[in-house]
Amino acid sequence: MAGEFGGVETREVMGDFDREFVGERRPRRPWLWALGGVVTASALWAAAVFLYGAGDRKPDMHGYQLGQDPCPSLQLKSIGAAIAPRESTTKVESGLLNHAVLDQIQCFIPLRSRAGAERSGNGWSIEYTVGITVALHKKTDPGAEFEARRGVTDLGVDPEAKLEIVPELGDKAYLLTWDEGDSELRVLEGGAVLTLRLSAFTVHQSDDRSEDEAGDGPDIPDLAPYQSAMISDMRDLMSSLKQ
Repeated sequence: MAGEFGGVETREVMGDFDREFVGERRPRRPWLWALGGVVTASALWAAAVFLYGAGDRKPDMHGYQLGQDPCPSLQLKSIGAAIAPRESTTKVESGLLNHAVLDQIQCFIPLRSRAGAERSGNGWSIEYTVGITVALHKKTDPGAEFEARRGVTDLGVDPEAKLEIVPELGDKAYLLTWDEGDSELRVLEGGAVLTLRLSAFTVHQSDDRSEDEAGDGPDIPDLAPYQSAMISDMRDLMSSLKQ
């Protein structure tokens, strides 16, 4: 499917990642993706069913189970080593759905603040968070929807998005980067669709300074160096969900 999604740049990820990003970066706030993605995915799912048919054959679940919320026990060892460990004092926001046709979990995990070491003199710092989504489609094959969403971001179809295929991970996997401070790894394996999203954003600690004195925040770092860690932690997540 590489190159068939008009305007979306596609590369295959082999070893070190190509760190060249396409298009102008646009700052944004975290968690907007969780809102826009639901609406877009619903529309694309309807289109995919129309084009490909839902089919009567149940997808292979490959042993995946979501009997309980996995988010509290996720270690994120590779991302923790590369950036910072997960924040242990903050409650993880998550929601587990168990249904006859779909089991799903979504959670947001903040990493430990590095503000003490990295806060600039004007009060700005860079923080990181990880978003995890696991959807187990027990009745219908999600493959058509997975393909349809290859070039879709939380803001819709972005012609400037960068798509990199990740080999030897599930049935199909790719990294999608479309905005400054966000990189998302998406994996399809049978009826399971898993995503791991790493986000970086700026935070300003309010003080007695005026807004003008605070100045502009620091540049959001390139997340390409952390993509190998994302893949490693995704493998750990996939293994932990198989019985």
